[in-house]
Amino acid sequence: MSESNTHSTDEEVLGAPRPDAAGTTAKDPDAWVTGDEPMTGAQRSYLDTLAREAGEQLSPDLTKAEASEHIERLQQATGRGA
Repeated sequence: MSESNTHSTDEEVLGAPRPDAAGTTAKDPDAWVTGDEPMTGAQRSYLDTLAREAGEQLSPDLTKAEASEHIERLQQATGRGA
């Protein structure tokens, strides 16, 4: 018997939309527990691309939170924002 067929429609399942998801907001990067850690490799790569497109230079020593804030700002500046 398949696991996907063993739950009722009232049970929470992985990948299912949550009823409260529409009202959630993203957590402020300054409030992240790991926000003061060095930015990730993915953030560094994406920031490099965005900064080049925007004609800006950024420090390579950004934290995760700082990198996230720059990504959001540069997405708007370059038109890559969602």
